[in-house]
Amino acid sequence: MTEQQTQAQPQPETPQGRSLPRALTPFRNLAYRRLALALILSTFASGVWIVGLVWEVIRIGGGPGQLSTVSTAAAVGVLLPALLGGVVADRVPQKLILLVVAAVEVTGMGLVAALSLTDTTQVWHLATVSFVTGAAMAFYYPAYSAWLPALVEERDLLAVNGFEGMIRPTIGQAIGPGVAGAVVGAISPGAAFSIAAVASLAGLIALTAVPQTPVRREIDPESVPRRPVAAALIDVREGFGYMVRTPWLLATLLFASLLVLSIMGPFEVLVPFLIKDKLGGDAGDHAMVMAAFGIGGAVGSLVMASLRLPRRYLTVMNLGWGLGCLPVIVMGMATEVWVLVAAAFVFGAMFSFPMVIWGTLLQRRVPPHMLGRVASLDFFVSISLMPVSMALAGPVSDAIGLRTTFLIAGILPGVAAVVATIAARLPADELAHPLRD
Repeated sequence: MTEQQTQAQPQPETPQGRSLPRALTPFRNLAYRRLALALILSTFASGVWIVGLVWEVIRIGGGPGQLSTVSTAAAVGVLLPALLGGVVADRVPQKLILLVVAAVEVTGMGLVAALSLTDTTQVWHLATVSFVTGAAMAFYYPAYSAWLPALVEERDLLAVNGFEGMIRPTIGQAIGPGVAGAVVGAISPGAAFSIAAVASLAGLIALTAVPQTPVRREIDPESVPRRPVAAALIDVREGFGYMVRTPWLLATLLFASLLVLSIMGPFEVLVPFLIKDKLGGDAGDHAMVMAAFGIGGAVGSLVMASLRLPRRYLTVMNLGWGLGCLPVIVMGMATEVWVLVAAAFVFGAMFSFPMVIWGTLLQRRVPPHMLGRVASLDFFVSISLMPVSMALAGPVSDAIGLRTTFLIAGILPGVAAVVATIAARLPADELAHPLRD
C-alpha cells in the first residue's frame, strides 16, 4: 500500500458556482458542516466544564490539593487508554466511537450538574467523572483524525485542520470559559455545568446527522486472533512498527516530545510567577497573556488554512515549531507585561500553524488503515511528557533561575528542529512525496 492512497472522495453538496476563500471551502460539504457544528458545541461545553470544575471544587470547600486530585484523575484517564484508542479507531466505524464519547460526556456533565444543584457533590464524584470522561477523550482524537479523510476532499484537509485550530482557542479557551465565569459568578457552578451538558447534548444530536462511513481497512477474519487482547497488541505493534520504519514520522514525534518537555512546563507553570515576582502583575495580567496566546493560535491556524500546503511542508512545519519557540526567550527577558502579551501572541501563532500542517500531513501520508493508530501515537506523545515538564519546571527554575529556564526553553526546540530535519533527511523526503494541490 502506498503512502498516498487513491480513493473516491466525497463530492461537495452545495453549488460550486461561487468561489469561496480557501479556508471556507470545506463548508461546501453538508456532512462537514454538521461535523463542524458538533465540534463547536462540544468544544464550548468543554470550555465551560473546565472552569465550572475549578469553582465547584472551591464551592465544596476544596483547595489546591483537591483540585490537583481531580485534574490528575482526568490526566490519568486520558493517558491509560491512549494507544488503545487508535486500535479501536482502525477497527470500528469512527462515527460510532465519537457518539459513545459524546454520550459519556453528556452523562458526566449532567450528573455533576445534578450533584452540584442538589448540593451533594464530593471530591471523589468529580475525580471519578473526570477520570471516565478523560478516558473517553483518549478515543476521540484518533477516531476524529481517521474519520476526516473519509468525509472531506483531500484538498480541503488543510482548511479543515486550520478551522479546528481556530475553534479550540477561541471557543474552548475564550468563549466557553468566559461564559462559565459569568454564570458561576451570577448563579452557581451547577448552572454552568447545566449549560455545558445542554451544549454537549446538542453536539451529540448534530453528530448523529453526519453520515456514517465504513472503516477504511480490510480485515481478514482468518488472520485475526480470536482473543481480542492479542489482536489489540498486534495492532499496537503494527503502529509502532510503521512509526519506526517511517523516518519523517519518527523524527517529528521524537522532536515533538522534546518540544513538549521543553515548553509546556515553563509556559504553564512559570509564567504566573514571572508575572507576579518579576513584573509586579496579577491574575488579570496572566489572563491577558493566556488570551493573547489563544488569539495568536487562532490567527496562525486561520492564516495557514487560507494558504496552500507549503512545498517544503516538513521543513516549514518542524522549523516553524522550533524557531517559533524563540518568543519564549523574550518572555523571560520581559520587563513590562505588554511585552509578555505580545510575545505570547507570536508564540501562539507560531505554535499553531505547524499543527495545521501536521494534522493534514498525517491524513494525507499515513495509509488509511493505520491512521487511527498513528494519531493515537501522536496523541500519546503530546500528553505523556506534559506532566513531566510541569513537574520539572519548578525545580529547574529554582536551580538555575527563572530567566535562564526561559532562555533554554526558547533555544532548545530550535536546535532540535534543525537536528531532526537534517538527521531524518526531511528536505529530500518532502520533495520525493509532494503534497501540493
